Amino acid sequence: MKTTEFREFHTPTSGIFFRAKRRVFSEKTPFQKMEVYETASHGRVLLLDGLVQTTEKDEFFYHEMLVHPAMMSHPRPRDVLIIGGGDGGALREVLRHLIRGAVLVEIDARVIEVCWKYFPGLAASFGDKRAEIVVDDGNRFIRETDRRFDIILVDSSDPVGPSAVLHQQAFYAALKRRLRPGGVIAAQAGAPLFHLEHLRKKRLFLQRLFSFALYYLGPVPTYPGGLWCYAFLSDRVDPRKSLRKKAPKKLKYYNSDVHRSAFALPEFLKDRPLR
Repeated sequence: MKTTEFREFHTPTSGIFFRAKRRVFSEKTPFQKMEVYETASHGRVLLLDGLVQTTEKDEFFYHEMLVHPAMMSHPRPRDVLIIGGGDGGALREVLRHLIRGAVLVEIDARVIEVCWKYFPGLAASFGDKRAEIVVDDGNRFIRETDRRFDIILVDSSDPVGPSAVLHQQAFYAALKRRLRPGGVIAAQAGAPLFHLEHLRKKRLFLQRLFSFALYYLGPVPTYPGGLWCYAFLSDRVDPRKSLRKKAPKKLKYYNSDVHRSAFALPEFLKDRPLR
């Protein structure tokens, strides 16, 4: 059987390698190059601009850890906003909870359409009656809307190209204005192994904005370094002390023990001044 190969470089000399059965989709959208590969080891794999965004095999690590620490720390989440997340995975996890509604804002409509076709296990949540899908720039949406939310999740790409603004102080200040009292923000923050200086600098401005600005960790085998960092932000909720008892059923990774341990950081990532 003829196969194809693709690599994602994390440094000029290292990265991750896949041998795929075939490339099932490729398109240059107005925002990025999008590809879907079929692999024996990881099922279907979504790439944006050559970088692995999600795989059917290990997507649950990322989506569960982005969503459930925030959802389980808030005493009664009703309205949720997701910035990015066009594959549908974060929305799927949010809708496991008894919420009133979730708004997903994705800049690239083709990501939503392609994932609905090729990743039904992620994107089936788009059809839920509690879900509202908005095709728009997340930064523009958050600055123009007057709606408020209990939870805001930032499921963005890395801080390059159109996603760069979603990692800056002004964006997080705008997010904070859209939170209800006691609200929570959770955001993907990057790879501790490769983005350490970025994480340290980002923490400085997050701590100026929020009473609780905490990093937490979780594994994502196909992401750079295999370990991923997230930011938990709130003025009232401490996720180390506030945790509801019953998590959604049929999760694959997240539970209350994982929640508590995720906020125990290794020495190199602990809060200390830049050297």
